[in-house]
Amino acid sequence: MSSYVVVGASRGLGFEYLRQLSENPENIVVGLVRNVQATRDKVAAEIDRPNVHIFYSDLSDYKTLPGAVEETSKVTGGKLDVLIANAAVGGDYFDLTLSELGSDPEKLEKDLTDCFRLNVVAQAHAVNAFMPLVLLGKTKKVIVMTTGMADVDLVRKYDLWMGVGYCASKAALNMIIAKFSAEYREKGVLFLGISPGVVDTSASDTNGAKDAVNRASSALGAKLLEYEPEWKGPIQTEESIKKILSVTDKATAEDGNAGDFVSHLGNKRWV
Repeated sequence: MSSYVVVGASRGLGFEYLRQLSENPENIVVGLVRNVQATRDKVAAEIDRPNVHIFYSDLSDYKTLPGAVEETSKVTGGKLDVLIANAAVGGDYFDLTLSELGSDPEKLEKDLTDCFRLNVVAQAHAVNAFMPLVLLGKTKKVIVMTTGMADVDLVRKYDLWMGVGYCASKAALNMIIAKFSAEYREKGVLFLGISPGVVDTSASDTNGAKDAVNRASSALGAKLLEYEPEWKGPIQTEESIKKILSVTDKATAEDGNAGDFVSHLGNKRWV
């Protein structure tokens, strides 16, 4: 039996984590969301398994985390095997270049501040809150969802101008992952940053950045085809999570994965 917490589990990749992890009835799977009742209704309709538990947490307010930890502890026996930090925001201006943002200083500050607040600061709060449980778990893994668009070499070589705040914040998140790993590796905790690939979340994506992502998608698609001519386009959430779980289940500090940043393929190929 293993226990999991998925931060940001109401839709998309987070909900697919709940679905796949709960397929093993021996697993205890906790999803943290802002709208508890709506997510519980969705779980009942689409998953309907007693090993899935939904608790409240709003990552924009770190004061909600202790309550989530307490509720989790009650169903996991005071410990946690795997923490999956999935929640993220793409920003409201994904389709603007840095100079376009710079022409409106308020937009530039909002893009960077919003993305850093949730994608970096909130993730650090969530990890710190759950570490006492992780340290008591058997597996002791912290999996943090990041993106290949945080790879500086990829951005530099293929001129990926879109998603300024998102990409910058995810690059900072990769450093946070490495810093946590530097602190906890000797205590047996594996920290791993993983990119899900380019995923089609259109069926569940309701955030404010969706239209901006769509406007930038054709330009991004052309860049990714230059990067990987055999790329067939976005994959589905089911395929992405299945590949991620294959990578993360096998990952160990002994194999050099501690604090690493890899793709859903287990390497530095991002699509």
